Order: sequence, then C-alpha cells, then structure tokens
Amino acid sequence: MSDIEEIKELEREYDGEAMRDPSGPPQFNLAEWISEAPFEKLCGMEIVKAFGGEASIRMPYRVKLSMGGGLMHGGALMSLADTAIAIAVKSLLPEGSKFVTHSLNSNFLAPMRRGTALARAKVERVEGKKLHASASILNDDDEQVADFKALFIVVDM
Repeated sequence: MSDIEEIKELEREYDGEAMRDPSGPPQFNLAEWISEAPFEKLCGMEIVKAFGGEASIRMPYRVKLSMGGGLMHGGALMSLADTAIAIAVKSLLPEGSKFVTHSLNSNFLAPMRRGTALARAKVERVEGKKLHASASILNDDDEQVADFKALFIVVDM
C-alpha cells in the first residue's frame, strides 16, 4: 500500500466527520499534504489527526535519524514538532494560505532510544497573522520526551 493509500485509509477510519466538519474551518486533504512533503516522507512521519487547530503525527525511530549513543537526534524531534505544529496551523487557515515558522523553542526532557515518537500539537492563540502554538513529543510509554513553543506567521505571497 502506498503512503497516499495509507493516508486515505486513515481518513476513512475517521469516517470523515472530524476531517470535513462543514461548520468548522476549511480542512485539507491529508493525502495531498504527504504527497507534497518529501522530507516528512523521508523521516517516516505519519499524520494521525489534523483538525481544528490540533494535530498528531508519529515518526518511528530509525538509525538514520539517530546520533551517537543510539539516541534519536534532537533535530529529527524538532522537525517532527515543527511539522505537527504546521499541520495544526494549516487546519485553521483557508486553503492556499502560506505561513512560516518564525520561532521554535525546545526543551528536551528525556532521550528517545526506540519505538515511535508521537507529536501532539495545538494552536494556543491567534493574533492577526500570528499563531502561537505548542507541541509535546511522547514515547511509546506515554512519557514526555520534549516540549516546544512556536510562533508561526501567515505571509502574503
């Protein structure tokens, strides 16, 4: 099964209710997001949820993403958090909106040595074109590995 087929299957599992709520903000097609994001595919990221300013993404531990001592590299975890926050932001904005990460601050709390990292992101507040958000990364034992605060800015292109 291709990545796009897997994402479409995830969308069917949600039965479309959360992804396409007609009373909420415009939503995006998860399969299209992954097909346009080769870096996320390279890292093995998979969108679990994306709706209403929240997103969850998982990424498996891979030797290619590790550093000395067999720990998952902090840059890989930051990329996971940045992507999760970006998807949470994207879930609130009209289709075609462009935005950038202005700042992403991290606190690493525990090493990630195995299993799957799960990033949970949430837009905390919106101030005009500024979106303040946070994310946490959990390991397979639901222990927090890292937390993040971010500022994203909607840009005109």
